[in-house]
Amino acid sequence: MKMKKDIETRIEELLRQLTLEEKIAMIHGDGLFQSGAVERLGIPPLKMSDGPMGVRNEFRRSEWINSGTTDDYVTYLPSNSALAATWNRELAYETGRVLGKEARGRGKDIILAPGINIKRSPLCGRNFEYMSEDPKLVEEMAVPLIKGIQENDVAACVKHFAVNNQETERLWVDTYVDERPLREIYLPGFKAAVEQAETHTLMGAYNRFRGEHCCHSKLLLSEILRKEWGFDGAVISDWGGVHDTKEAAESGLDLEMSVTPNFDEYYLANPLLKAIQDGEHGDGKEKIEESDIDEKVRNILRTMLRLHMLGEDRENRKTGTYNTTEHREAVLNAARESLILLKNEDKRLPISPKGLKKLAVIGQNAEMIHSNGGGSAEIKALYEISPLMGLKTKLGGNVEVNYAKGYYIPTRQEQKELNWQQHSLERKKELTKEELAEALRKQKLAEEESRRQGQILLEEAVALAKEVDEVILIGGLNHDYDVEGRDRKDMLLPYNQDALIEEVLKVNPNAVVVIVAGSPIQMAWQDRAKAIVWSWYAGMEGGNALAEVLLGDVNPSGKLPETIPQKLEDSPAHKFGEFGTKETVTYKEGLYVGYRYFDTYGVEPAFCFGHGLSYTEFAYKNLEVSVREDNFSAKEADPDALVTVKVTVENTGAVDGAEAVQIYVADKEVSLERPVHELKGFQKVFLKAGEEKEVTITLHKNAFGFYNPERKCFQAESGEFEIQAASSSRDIRLRKTIQLKREYRYQ
Repeated sequence: MKMKKDIETRIEELLRQLTLEEKIAMIHGDGLFQSGAVERLGIPPLKMSDGPMGVRNEFRRSEWINSGTTDDYVTYLPSNSALAATWNRELAYETGRVLGKEARGRGKDIILAPGINIKRSPLCGRNFEYMSEDPKLVEEMAVPLIKGIQENDVAACVKHFAVNNQETERLWVDTYVDERPLREIYLPGFKAAVEQAETHTLMGAYNRFRGEHCCHSKLLLSEILRKEWGFDGAVISDWGGVHDTKEAAESGLDLEMSVTPNFDEYYLANPLLKAIQDGEHGDGKEKIEESDIDEKVRNILRTMLRLHMLGEDRENRKTGTYNTTEHREAVLNAARESLILLKNEDKRLPISPKGLKKLAVIGQNAEMIHSNGGGSAEIKALYEISPLMGLKTKLGGNVEVNYAKGYYIPTRQEQKELNWQQHSLERKKELTKEELAEALRKQKLAEEESRRQGQILLEEAVALAKEVDEVILIGGLNHDYDVEGRDRKDMLLPYNQDALIEEVLKVNPNAVVVIVAGSPIQMAWQDRAKAIVWSWYAGMEGGNALAEVLLGDVNPSGKLPETIPQKLEDSPAHKFGEFGTKETVTYKEGLYVGYRYFDTYGVEPAFCFGHGLSYTEFAYKNLEVSVREDNFSAKEADPDALVTVKVTVENTGAVDGAEAVQIYVADKEVSLERPVHELKGFQKVFLKAGEEKEVTITLHKNAFGFYNPERKCFQAESGEFEIQAASSSRDIRLRKTIQLKREYRYQ
């Protein structure tokens, strides 16, 4: 309490000494990745960097040009999707510690991470940066990640607030979501980041929400974030997300950042200064109060003090470090647990190196480097182990590893010619008749060349698959598709990969298929492949981790943090809602996002939420559920329920392994419509072969509640609830019904 009082006293002392011009300098960018400083009072700039997969390379202060030095190579972390797939809070915390240490080691004050937007559609270009379709999984993984970052005197900047679920027309699309899904699906992760993780900063989203730009939305920033949740840290705009001086000045936004070097012309720069001065000397109708600016400066100063950036505090600030052996070990551990064994018919995996003479590795994702792409998530990785390199270094010289590209990726120039319509649209240029004819001619030539090259590579791969002992086909997406600023058009694999997989499986039915991607894909060949492994963009050690899993040195334990539909039309955002439109998007699917839709409506996915196999088997037994309500008086201001779930899990196989035990709750007597069940708890447990352990998961009233729009609060009703202990949303192992005797209301 004394520390907080000291901070507030120091803030007010500094605020009294600042001129209006100095205050305004602090609330807008004075560089592409830094705010303005007030050297007279020893107030430094806030230095920021992307992003979620590592600290981005250095740019010149006012140009999007790399600094050109070699001191900004960093540790390449697994993507947030990969981290969520571990279902391991401890790994989330350790990964956060790495990111925070590296950011501080690079002299940064704020790392623009994590991204926690809900994965509403399989097509969103930034899905790989986000965690899950489920708010509970997001909450439980984001909180330790943020805490790990911030213990290094670096602020996490949780993004993008809020309902930012597509890249199409991202600066202007107006999103409409009903109050229940907003509160139950899209906001819980951000609420937990504020209330549980105590994130120091938060980033507004590009899109509009109910008519307001998110970066100066009074509903989101002032009412919900500030008043309801009590957030007193700094809110930073997404780069170029501010569109109005008065709206931004009077909202809960604190710092405007953008992509252009005209820093004094930003909305919260000279235009704001002029608006305040004109208001003071004019009729006052459009006057902006200086007190609004004071509040923004307070929030920025408070953040600086929390980061030990001011005065004598700087002597005790943590220094950070980057590219250490410890960091590489941490990201390797996360990569190992992020890999998901989707299918393993006839125990096709693991592949035994004993007796293996010739191995074919097919597919360009076997050798592709992903760290340098994706938009703001790109980094300069100290190194990146590809799957091909991981396999070769693991197997050594006694196994002949033959590589075939398998499919053709057009060059940048060819891609422009193939996608000339999109590039014309992005440049907002209408082609003349002659330019259109030339574009069509070049497109036809590029299509023919792509087909010709692709056919050559496909035939080479099929021939190789016939003559080896084992085949590992590694395909998927890359950062031409998983990318900021653009959504995919469909769920199909690019570059004619489906044909490659089909043809290879015809000549070698035992071929193992590995998909490297950040978003779901359609798998028409799913039934024909005996073994399918899913890898996200798993960081600098991803290739080593994949080799260890494929060859049996590591038992896979990842679980899907999102549903993989059989086809795009099965996704509720596309079946019921809207996606990718230019003006407005209405989330007509409401609460039924991801497994909530598939499980409630009985739609069969390709692979369900929470699914992930192991090289061993796990048995669930002895489900016990106890309910405590009698020790809470109805007169208490904030009564709670305490539901303790205990279940024993046994490793019944011959291999050590780990299982993510999932607890779902089904409301049997709800007064408002709800999904058939919802994830409310989980715990990852590591078991040696033959070992069993009791897992205990505690649930509170918020595990049983829903948002009541009429009462404007959450409520958990009295009545029957089914507690489900599960290995996935579709693999419920044990069930037990409980009774809550009273009703609870809470925010």
